[in-house]
Amino acid sequence: MDITFGQIAGMVAAIAFLILVIYLCRVLVTLVKTLTEVNQTVNTLTQDANDSLNQVNDLLDKVNDLMEDVNGKVKTIDPLFTAVADLSESVSDLNAAGKGAAQKVASSTKTVGNFSKLSSIAAVGKKMFDMVKGRKAKKNKEEI
Repeated sequence: MDITFGQIAGMVAAIAFLILVIYLCRVLVTLVKTLTEVNQTVNTLTQDANDSLNQVNDLLDKVNDLMEDVNGKVKTIDPLFTAVADLSESVSDLNAAGKGAAQKVASSTKTVGNFSKLSSIAAVGKKMFDMVKGRKAKKNKEEI
């Protein structure tokens, strides 16, 4: 049997094709395994994302409830702050009136005797209380 050059070339081509097919089969098997793992990973990530979104929704519901509660409490406390501010203003006015009265008493007592000192103090005290009472009445009229 004589083997010709064409037969040898055909045999080499057939062996090369067989090696190529075997290599491609191995690559395809590896690719299938990789795609299976990717599919499992995507499924796991999808489930985890859904769980996380459910937890975020629950958290947002709780935050909304908490904010409603805080807003209600702030509305309840707001008049208290207004009252404290008004009281602070009244105390400041009373302090200023007290200083003015004290200065008047101090200046009038320098030239007057003990008896007139006592009557001056009483007069200034009465004037100061009348002034505070008048301011409260005026403020009550403004609020109405």
